[in-house]
Amino acid sequence: MIQIQNPKRYDLGERTFKFAKRVIAYVDDLPKNMSNIEVGRQLVRAAGSIGANFIEAEEALSKKDFAMRIKISRKEAKESRYWIMLSQPKENKQLEKEELIQEATELMKIFGSIVEKSR
Repeated sequence: MIQIQNPKRYDLGERTFKFAKRVIAYVDDLPKNMSNIEVGRQLVRAAGSIGANFIEAEEALSKKDFAMRIKISRKEAKESRYWIMLSQPKENKQLEKEELIQEATELMKIFGSIVEKSR
């Protein structure tokens, strides 16, 4: 029997990793002024924590531990969105900023749904 993979199926670990990498590239390209430097530091930390906490959730010791790690991933996605909105990119990077805000929002919703289903 041949199994057909669901084309819409995705790996959330891979998705969070790609988001963090995109954020790092975005921050590297921000104009180097005092506010962007601080916003960029916070953004890179928050974006990286989304995937790191998801990995921890996958290795959770209990259902409660799993839910806590997923909640932290959701919180970090929300924080990432906040820092992205505060960033001041070059004019030609506005679309990228909007795309990152959209992805952070989608990650928040995904992790929120996981929290609800894990209850």
